[in-house]
Amino acid sequence: MDKKILKAAADTMRELGLSEVRIKDTETEIVLKREITAPVSGTPAVVAAPAAAPAAPAAEPTLEPSAADWTEVKSPLIGVFYEAASPDAAPFVRPGDAVKKGDVLCIVEAMKMMNEICAETDGTIIDVCAENGALVEYGQLLFKIAEDN
Repeated sequence: MDKKILKAAADTMRELGLSEVRIKDTETEIVLKREITAPVSGTPAVVAAPAAAPAAPAAEPTLEPSAADWTEVKSPLIGVFYEAASPDAAPFVRPGDAVKKGDVLCIVEAMKMMNEICAETDGTIIDVCAENGALVEYGQLLFKIAEDN
């Protein structure tokens, strides 16, 4: 297999934040894998502390339900996360919204296919864990839903 093809595939993996690529021709199949440890945003996160930061008042504790009280909605595929049906539309759900089983929560675009991700339980959205337009991995947490009892 041509080294230029392999280099192009590796560069594409880095640019798109992919963790695995398969290249197959008539005689050979090559699988390129890499561990993703940094955010996919393309710009490294840089945090600078102020020279003389004043002490911040203690924050009020949040009353988020414990993990036993909520359901995780994870991405069933690698793709681009969209919180709305179109760029000018309102998000399908926001934290605090009530959802019913089968309600559309988001869209994950993979290979030009728009895949609706639906609620698997009745409940209330606690958190939207993915950023609109960001690449999401298989199994990545997308939503936390507090289940109705």
